[in-house]
This record gives sequence, C-alpha cells and structure tokens, in this order.
Amino acid sequence: MASTLGVAVVGFGWMGRVHTQAYARIAHHYPRLGLRPELIRVAEEVPGRAEEAAAQFGFASTTRDWREVAADPRVRAVSITAPNFLHREIGVAMARAGKHIWIEKPVGLTAEDAGAVADAVAKAGVQGTVGFNYRNAPAVEAARELIASGEIGTVTHVRVRLFSDYAAHPEGALTWRYERARGGSGVLGDLASHGVDLARFLLGEIVSLTADTAVFVPERARPTVATAGHSRAAGGELGPVENEDYVNCLLRFASGARGVLEACRVSVGEQNNYGFEVHGTKGAVFWDFRRMNELGVSRGTTYQDQPVSTVYVGPGAGEYGAFQPGAANSMGYDDLKVVEAYRFLRSIAEGTPYGTTLTDAVRSAAALEAMTRSAESGTWVDLA
Repeated sequence: MASTLGVAVVGFGWMGRVHTQAYARIAHHYPRLGLRPELIRVAEEVPGRAEEAAAQFGFASTTRDWREVAADPRVRAVSITAPNFLHREIGVAMARAGKHIWIEKPVGLTAEDAGAVADAVAKAGVQGTVGFNYRNAPAVEAARELIASGEIGTVTHVRVRLFSDYAAHPEGALTWRYERARGGSGVLGDLASHGVDLARFLLGEIVSLTADTAVFVPERARPTVATAGHSRAAGGELGPVENEDYVNCLLRFASGARGVLEACRVSVGEQNNYGFEVHGTKGAVFWDFRRMNELGVSRGTTYQDQPVSTVYVGPGAGEYGAFQPGAANSMGYDDLKVVEAYRFLRSIAEGTPYGTTLTDAVRSAAALEAMTRSAESGTWVDLA
C-alpha cells in the first residue's frame, strides 16, 4: 500500500497550478509508485488566490507567507513556483528545513543562486528536481537514444530554437519578468535555459560559446493590479524593459559538435515554436514541440538525397506507456509535468535522483551567464 507524502506549493500562478494538477494525476498514471502526494498547504501572497486554490484543488491549509510552509512538519516536499528572484531564498530555506524541492528554472537570478540551492540540497540530503520539462517528452528521449546508438553517425551540428509571441504585444504589462532585480535575465532564463538543457541532454557538455542579444520592445506599461501570466496593461505608466527579448548563440560541445541556439519572446506569428534538428555524418533527427509525439528521422547509407521518415513514438519511448496504449496517441504539455512529478516523487521514494537535478540547473545558468558576457564583450567565452 502506498504511503502519503505531504506536499506544498509556493506561488500559485499558472505554473503553481500546473504542479498541483500534476500531483493530482500521479495516482492515475503511476498506480505502482509507493508514494501518494497529499496537498497540505499552498502559499501565495496575492490576496484570495491561495484560498481559491484550496477550494478548487483541496489543499488542507493556506498562507500568504511561504515561511510557514518551511516550518510546517506535515510538509515533506515543496514545489517552488514563485517569481525568479525568490527562488534562492525559498529553495535554500526549504532544503535546510528538510523539505525535498521541485523548483522551476532558472533557479534564481544567477548561477551563484542556483549553486546556493544545489549546495543546500546536497548538505540537507534531500532530493531536488528542476522544471526542465521538455526533456521529458518521450520523443526527445527517443531522439537521445537514437543519437547515442550511432544510428545517425557522429553528430556534427545541432540547431535548437525557442520562439514565442507571449511578449510580442506592445501593451504587455511591465511585470517582474522584465526587471533585472526580480526577473534576472529575460528570454535567456525563460526560454534559452530550456534550449541549453535540451542541447546538453542530447549532445553532452557545452565547452564554449558566443552570443548576441537584443531588446525589441524597450518600454512597457506598469500594471496597476495583481497580474498572472502575461497580462496587458494599456495606459499605465511606462517603464524600461531591462532584460533581453532575443538571443542567438553559437555553441561548441566537448564532443567537437557545433550548435546554434536561438530564442525570442517577441516573435509575432510564432506560438511555442520549440524544437531541434540534430545532424550526423550518416543521418539526422528532428523534433517540433507542436508535434510533440513525432520525430523526423533520416538514416541509411545513401547520404545524398536520403529521405526523412516520420516516426510516431509509442509505449517503448520514455514514459509514454504511462499515458497512452499505442503509438500516435497524443500527449500534451501537462503530461510532461506529470512525468516530472513522478520522477521527483520516485527520487524521494528511492533516495536516488531521477530526471533533472540542481546540477543541471547550475550548468544551464553558467551557460546563460556566459551568453551575457559574450554579448557584452563580443567574444567567445569558455565554460569551466
């Protein structure tokens, strides 16, 4: 019989809701997991929002102060989905209080912040999982296995793209996301962090890079009420956008492969256009998040004019079998967070990390900081 694990969610915007829904679905998709999450507490400083979350999802208690979560002995694991500038303080405090943490990327504003949380998790002997959800897609895991098997030969180059329009509207509110002090980097932390993680997951470590960044919407209106997601704020007082809308980056991997990573949050006409193309000496593999359960695969011995086949992933790929019985049945974004929740809880149950860890967050953050230094200096930057 499964034992229960008291969990809490700190920060109940959209991502807090996604984490909560993932916990609720664990028993449906992973009935043999030895742990069942129990929603003990939700913390949210916006008045009324925690109470709404409790009424809808069944949290046993609410608070506006996350410190009460750290002090609550009923809570053994915490989802940290608050704004970026709070990640370090909350993450360190929860780990020191003996709580396992599932924390959203980029784990603070800097690589130092991510490192501080990683250090606290290691010293406390608790588990830490990070929200790099795209690597959880079964097709991405299948692509990684295909690459590692040598079916496309030696990898020569990769292109990773993350284009979105969530910040394209000029009336988008000047929230914490656009401020250095609270949001840190812009599209680097929000989207390029996922790109770095995908690149590392597929091809291994990045050893050097050079990058360029730009701000295309330099001013936005300050919101006059509490916001969630990407709200509009027409007519408000204008303020400066302090972090980047766009980045492009050239990568060099330890394997000798080369790469291009490009991300933008103001790409009109692009809605979550995320994906990669990996080319090798004998073939290639392609993935598009908008067709999440498919791979384009080119392999064989013809090289020139070699065709690309569409492969629909099925129960043999990653965690696909926990959701669908046969190939070409679609999975969606929220399913990736259920996989993430499962791997977090399995890590706790077995005392062994599964999925992304704070080490992945630290290495992603180091690459993002290298991109910033490169954009400022116009030079290549080596990663230690």
